[in-house]
Amino acid sequence: MIRDKQALRDVVYREVENVKITDIHTHIYPGHFGGLLLWGVDELITYHYLIAEYFRYSGMAYDEFFALPKQKQAELIWQTLFIDHSPVSEAQRGVLTVLAELGLDVAARDLNAYRSYFAKMTVQDYIDKVFDVAGVKTVVMTNDPFDPLEKPFWDTAGNSDRRFRAALRIDPLLNDYQNSYRKLQDWGYDVSVDLNQNSLAEIKRFLTDWIRKMDALYLAVSLPPSYTIPEDSLRSRIVEQCIIPVCREQNIPFAMMIGVKKLVNYALGLAGDSVGKAEVQTIEYLCRTYPDNKFMVTLLSKENQHELAITARKFRNLMIFGCWWFLNNPSIIDEITRLRMETLGLSFIPQHSDARVLDQLIYKWNHSRKIIAGILVDKYSDIMDAGWSVTEDEIKRDVADLFGENFWRFIERKNG
Repeated sequence: MIRDKQALRDVVYREVENVKITDIHTHIYPGHFGGLLLWGVDELITYHYLIAEYFRYSGMAYDEFFALPKQKQAELIWQTLFIDHSPVSEAQRGVLTVLAELGLDVAARDLNAYRSYFAKMTVQDYIDKVFDVAGVKTVVMTNDPFDPLEKPFWDTAGNSDRRFRAALRIDPLLNDYQNSYRKLQDWGYDVSVDLNQNSLAEIKRFLTDWIRKMDALYLAVSLPPSYTIPEDSLRSRIVEQCIIPVCREQNIPFAMMIGVKKLVNYALGLAGDSVGKAEVQTIEYLCRTYPDNKFMVTLLSKENQHELAITARKFRNLMIFGCWWFLNNPSIIDEITRLRMETLGLSFIPQHSDARVLDQLIYKWNHSRKIIAGILVDKYSDIMDAGWSVTEDEIKRDVADLFGENFWRFIERKNG
């Protein structure tokens, strides 16, 4: 039994530090997926967050910057954000955390020395290193059969590294059906642009085929703030007549990541997306209308978070997860996680990395662990003040739930 606050703090921070994480949403891949896996210091520094931050200072033409080799882009960003100005943004600090956790001399500010470290690494050795340093056991990928670079890997060998689990991502199907249906036709699915009954059946066949091919843990899509169901649209029909029944038949959740405004600045490419407030009524409708389906939801706008947490209290088939994209800043992670814990107890998934570069697993989990541990200390302290006692085993159980078991229990699968 833990009897004082210092002992409580020590136990919580130890358990959070030691827990092996299931990262339920990433954009990283196993080594045998070749160039799809981004890793190393130049990729880390040219991450699109840092590109956007670089242009806060630089007057260089966007096209001129993007025409440069990756190494030159990295050198410009390094000089501007890390040398000419102090690297205090979360994405800038993240680079420093990665270097420090790898044992490199951050104070040296020597980009070429850091490059030398990575040049000696093989991709497989580095994957092993990052998983060990980050304390991550399993990651869930983002797997898009509409991506011409990724699809061939699934059509041939598939995935042989069980640390990497699949999630079927279908953005083009929902957000651009009038163009993506032609790809389905090319792949042997008898669909038409008008989405007739035969097309709906063929879309269901397509989804089922790919869920089985990937052994997908869930089906996922990123959606705009205007996403509304029910409505008279191709998107609504595909969701209700294809995705919902297939997810129910295959016993996997439908994960919706809602709130992205695509390319508000086209010239910035991946760095040009923004955020808008979503309609939570759509989530209420889906959870209420399809109680035998499970839904995973994360919303991009900070203004949506209280309403989403209350919605999760009303529907046990809804799992809210993570502090996605622009919410992945320490002050916002702290605020949202406290709100969720005060509303839902421990019955949610507090974080995912959303890592696009392998190295980011290190800093995103290093930073999030500390924030979540601090919140847990406060919440356990509150109930101890009321006369409740907690044990080390109970804390270990709770930490395991937050960092993985809640996910595996919700999808009714075992981690491994």
